[in-house]
Amino acid sequence: MKDKIKILMVCHGNICRSTMAESVLTHLVSTRGLSDRFYINSAATSREEIGNGPHYGTVRKLNQVGIPVIPHRAVQMTRQDYLDYDYLIGMDTANIRNMNAIAGGDPKGKIYKLLSFAGEGRDVADPWYTGDFEATYSDVLAGCEGFLEFLTERGEI
Repeated sequence: MKDKIKILMVCHGNICRSTMAESVLTHLVSTRGLSDRFYINSAATSREEIGNGPHYGTVRKLNQVGIPVIPHRAVQMTRQDYLDYDYLIGMDTANIRNMNAIAGGDPKGKIYKLLSFAGEGRDVADPWYTGDFEATYSDVLAGCEGFLEFLTERGEI
């Protein structure tokens, strides 16, 4: 059997979008019977929320749609994460810039923006500022489904 596909979802604080994406992707692979093929985690580019759990808006939205919230405390992405993960997926353009800075560049082409997998170049809006967890969930779901399709097309799953 192949090694697990290691994915790190990344946003600014690691309490809203990246924790939502971690939970959504974990749920999607579970419902497809693929849990044993993946290791999914999340991190922040900043240190502002280190140690804090998922935002109540993220928890509420995931509960509404019946997706289990992955127990998580915010951590900051490290340079080592770039070496350890196969895919590092940021939620917006600022995240991508900061992820590249933390990683010291992206020579192996591992850093992606989530909505690029849904055929869009736009950012996943940060519900910390917008308060719109519904829109964030729709974007995260589309990006995660697109990511699984991307992996399928590449023959990784």
